[in-house]
Amino acid sequence: MINLKIDPEFQSQIPPLTDDEFKQLEENILKEGKLLSPLIVWNNTLVDGHNRYAILQKHPEIYFSTMPLPFESREEVLAWICKNQLGRRNLTPEQKKFLIGKQYSVEHRKPGGNGNNQHTAAAKKTAPEELCQFDTIPPTATEASVRKQIAERNNVSESYVARSEKFMRGVEIMEQMMPGTKEKILSGQFKVRDADMHRLAKADYIDRQKIVDEILYPERKVEPKPNTNGAAPEPGKAPYMPMLKIESVYDSDAYPKDVRYEYVALENITTRFRTEFDYQLKIMPDTAQREVILEIIHKHKEYLAFLESALAEDAQTA
Repeated sequence: MINLKIDPEFQSQIPPLTDDEFKQLEENILKEGKLLSPLIVWNNTLVDGHNRYAILQKHPEIYFSTMPLPFESREEVLAWICKNQLGRRNLTPEQKKFLIGKQYSVEHRKPGGNGNNQHTAAAKKTAPEELCQFDTIPPTATEASVRKQIAERNNVSESYVARSEKFMRGVEIMEQMMPGTKEKILSGQFKVRDADMHRLAKADYIDRQKIVDEILYPERKVEPKPNTNGAAPEPGKAPYMPMLKIESVYDSDAYPKDVRYEYVALENITTRFRTEFDYQLKIMPDTAQREVILEIIHKHKEYLAFLESALAEDAQTA
């Protein structure tokens, strides 16, 4: 069996199959005894057919072939994958938006990009079990903008294409900061507002965590208060939306001034620990998920016990 390389970035652009879809695909392949369409590769790296390749690894007796395509760059591969996946009929609205945004991002940034490549019309329709088809749309006029071409291919407006790029970037930032959220967002399991993704896409690095927190924990937000004179905030200037303050169980003013900052910082850490785990327990009722939370707690339990003992000993000897 040929060992193909799996590129995580290429694979991550392909919406995963549900368990039922994967099972049906596996049954179809076993029934045929071979793959009806070749796996698309680039320099021995798998470009299309990740689900089928996973099944082949379970059943090495199944015959298959590969079709190498001489893409000129990674950007060209990514654009091709997005166009190919947009041919699927079972995409969620979020998956479609993400793929359009990704395609637009790589197409209009690559040198000489016009939305097409020499492989656009070369690919043929795949067998039904692949659940998608290759892009067979003929090239549009080279003078047309990439955004216009993508909009026409997918029956959306040009402004939708531009907004999709911001959505895609916001989702990718969410995935970087909270691994696993991309799949939940694109599957529709976790709903996010386009405005929040756009805001995250444009935010400076230092502001990203605050925005992610607001997206994940909207219940902690408080409404903006009027100005000190009682008037509404100035039009055109969005007021800062602070996270809901959690009441302290300590009187920070009682701390010595020279170490007050350090004590308050420690208090904030323990408060964040408590609220985070309270939230996780609230949204993760599944037993397996609770076991993961318990495992995380146990990792730090011994250290906290040691710290408490050490502090008690110091207090007795003082």
